[in-house]
Amino acid sequence: MHPTVGTNAPSSPHLDPGAEGSIRTRPGDAQASAGRNSPSKQSLEYVLKSGLAGGLAGCAAKTVVGPLDRVKILFQASSPQFAKYSGSWAGLSTALQDIYHQDGTVGLFKGHSATLLRIFPYAAIKFLAYEQIRALVIPGREQETAWRRLVSGSTAGLVSVFVTYPLEVVRVRLAFDTSKNSRASLGAICRQIYHEQPRGGPTLTDISSSVTRAAAPAARPRSGLRNFYRGFSPTLWGMLPYAGMSFLTHDTVGDLLRHPSIARYTIRPSSSSFSSYSFDSSASATSSPPRPPPLRSWAELVSGGFAGLVSQTASYPLEVIRRRMQVSGAVGDGHRLRIAETAALVWREKGARGFYVGLTIGYLKVVPMVATSFFVYERTKVWLGI
Repeated sequence: MHPTVGTNAPSSPHLDPGAEGSIRTRPGDAQASAGRNSPSKQSLEYVLKSGLAGGLAGCAAKTVVGPLDRVKILFQASSPQFAKYSGSWAGLSTALQDIYHQDGTVGLFKGHSATLLRIFPYAAIKFLAYEQIRALVIPGREQETAWRRLVSGSTAGLVSVFVTYPLEVVRVRLAFDTSKNSRASLGAICRQIYHEQPRGGPTLTDISSSVTRAAAPAARPRSGLRNFYRGFSPTLWGMLPYAGMSFLTHDTVGDLLRHPSIARYTIRPSSSSFSSYSFDSSASATSSPPRPPPLRSWAELVSGGFAGLVSQTASYPLEVIRRRMQVSGAVGDGHRLRIAETAALVWREKGARGFYVGLTIGYLKVVPMVATSFFVYERTKVWLGI
């Protein structure tokens, strides 16, 4: 990921495998074959290729955990049919079996097309934004700190989620629908969400058949597009710890795994950068060090898995609130709940435990998901030569 020595792009200090100290890294540090230079981070080629790598990584990760994601949404949103299964591993297995017996394999991946439609731009923007924002926040090795890594990751997450959030709302609605005979199309779901109104307001179904077509549009909610941003506020708050801790943990664990004492076991021996990997203690704190060697597959998966575990724990309560707000138009009276109202509702129903409903599934899902995401991202960047 780091450009060749002599550019102004930021990178972090690295040490020779035989020297003392830790080795710092970050997503995308893997390099291509010997003698092949990566383009400048500010170049259009780098931007497009890093975006493509991020998008493919996100799609691969979501596909791996598609069935678990469906069940987790049903648990978090308190689906009447599946709420009884939440809170235990046996319940998870039973819920998966019920969905499979009712709708087959297709049911396990219900809403997955919307997931892929959303996750490709989301992941592409997230990784791309992290690379660019990090270059601004961390202009040199002296600024390579945990706090700056956290800020870079959080900001990248906020940018990506703002652009793609409407697709997330549609995906959750598709996954939340458990009707046996339901075959709602993507367009139908979008129209349903758009026309939903807060309690007390008229809906299109309330319009008399005698109303002319010219008058009908006036009865539509003027703020219909706002419905696609239900739960957006807790998403923003949740993204701060989630994306920030994800990138921070991945980078930090990568540092530890590249420590000289275990580097022989964690760094790919075929890496062309391994033999030339060195550190000049007299180098300027703002100079660009050699790019660190890529990790072995298992080490990269471990790094990503820990990143998912930590970030999920930090952001899960806000994720529960967000899911409840997203489906508020599909259950009850359609009242658009605010963050405080939703939190109070969850507390009244199940107390503090309610904010962690489905967390065990979250752990089971997030470890392979984030691990796959970082792994595919790193390897795709190597394949693309960046």
